[in-house]
Amino acid sequence: MSETPATPLLDLVHLPEDLRRLETRQLRQLADELRSEMIAAVGQTGGHLGSGLGVVELTVAVHYVFDTPRDRLVWDVGHQA
Repeated sequence: MSETPATPLLDLVHLPEDLRRLETRQLRQLADELRSEMIAAVGQTGGHLGSGLGVVELTVAVHYVFDTPRDRLVWDVGHQA
């Protein structure tokens, strides 16, 4: 069983507006923390990592730039994409 990673920035983000309050220099750390959290979760429950890990930076950037959830986003990173 893997240890839960420390995620001090991710712990502050509950809504997209919380993410937009971060400084741009913090976005890389947030993406790293999100990736670590995903790896730990899948390590405990099983599942697929590839598609999710491939869009971590994209997801952080899109939520930082656009006014989500007012701006609607649709994308599919599943096996059918």
